[in-house]
Amino acid sequence: MNFPLFIARKIYGEDDNRRQVSRPAIRIATIGVAVGLAVMIVTVSVVLGFKHTIRDKVAGFGSHIQVENIGSFTSAASLPVCIGDSMMQVLSDIDGVSHAQRFTNAEGILKTDNDFLGVAFKGIAQEYDTTYLSQCLVEGQLPQFCDSATKYPLLISQAMAQKLRLGVGDRVFAYFISDDDVRTRRFTVTGIYATNMKRFDDLVCLTDLYATQRLNGWSGDECTGAELLVDDFSRLEQTSLNVVWQVGRTLDADGNTFASQNILEAYPQIFSWLDLLDVNVWIILALMVAVAGFTMISGLLIIILERTQMIGILKALGARNSTIRKTFLWFATFIIGRGLLIGNLLGLGIVLLQQYTGIVKLDPQTYYVSEAPMELNLPLVLLLNVATLLICVFVLIAPSYLVSRIHPARSMRYE
Repeated sequence: MNFPLFIARKIYGEDDNRRQVSRPAIRIATIGVAVGLAVMIVTVSVVLGFKHTIRDKVAGFGSHIQVENIGSFTSAASLPVCIGDSMMQVLSDIDGVSHAQRFTNAEGILKTDNDFLGVAFKGIAQEYDTTYLSQCLVEGQLPQFCDSATKYPLLISQAMAQKLRLGVGDRVFAYFISDDDVRTRRFTVTGIYATNMKRFDDLVCLTDLYATQRLNGWSGDECTGAELLVDDFSRLEQTSLNVVWQVGRTLDADGNTFASQNILEAYPQIFSWLDLLDVNVWIILALMVAVAGFTMISGLLIIILERTQMIGILKALGARNSTIRKTFLWFATFIIGRGLLIGNLLGLGIVLLQQYTGIVKLDPQTYYVSEAPMELNLPLVLLLNVATLLICVFVLIAPSYLVSRIHPARSMRYE
């Protein structure tokens, strides 16, 4: 039998109303652990939700890796590169790449009777993964994008629709200026999307790949580049290297040089901001563990002082200091365990409430999302529980040595 564990269970389970001092101390220690764990669960869930939601928004419009003409990365103009079926197969077969899709950019001006707006037209084809676009659609429907013909469909953002007073089904003229030549095309608005990311909503509208190729004066397999989606975002750097080794610095049929970049390189400001959130998380975790630890230390000291007479009796019966210390550490573990249970219920409840109701709203112009995103990661929650338990027990080891200062003869006269 584990004697310290047996005594700790008896002490923890007793209902003695005369313990007027230790009861509040135990409650405060339990609340400290519970609140600390709940805050840590909510904090980690919010940060994971932010990082993954914003990462998916960026990847939804810019993919994980882009392969383009090397001059496009140093020039404001969109330069062509030849990507035929054989090159698409090569890109799709690269280790870590799950999907490859071509795109073509063209710059133009949308003009209505009362207003105009400079935008970037992104041409895509049937091969394009429109899963994210479907999630962002707020009105209308996605057109059947094509690379061999076009009916000039147009998918615009909600911000563009509000500025130009356009709706689904409206027709709008677009003007394209190049080499002292002005080309006019009439597009039909088939759908309206909203990502809440200003850099996309204010600039990008989507149409057929064929339309943008012709507007740029390109033909055949010429396009702006190819977008690659990866299997595992945690291996993005390795997959980027695989792309470089496979197609980097190689030439296309017209002698243009291929180059690539991933979204971390294309949008460094966004991902640097997301990395700063990790620092905030570590600070909050440290503060919450410190709060839980200090409340437990205070509670343990009060309990030891109140149990002075019992400690003296145990010593008189032959119990060692180490045995008594282990008894109080087990007692503290029971308190921590109860606090962890309450903290899990509170923290997980808040996360699930936000996930299903979206009760906490945010300014999308500042945070890129309209409500606080939360992602529940059960392995991380389990890790937080284990870490909190171990750290709290560890910081109680030093205060537990107070029992060695208690002498049996004096303590048994203690009232």
